[in-house]
Amino acid sequence: MPDQEGPGGRRSADDAERRRRRAQFLRELNEARALRERVQPRRARAARMRQVMRMRTFRW
Repeated sequence: MPDQEGPGGRRSADDAERRRRRAQFLRELNEARALRERVQPRRARAARMRQVMRMRTFRW
């Protein structure tokens, strides 16, 4: 398949690298969010409540 591999198999290697970097970013993002919740529990709770209200009022 032409969309699976480019010249020399670079496309699949690039996709794998991109997925690896994205997974690392998401892990760090979740870690930072958890740290923020531990450090600022009241502000984090308010942010969660705002998110709940946002999802509650969202129309599909």
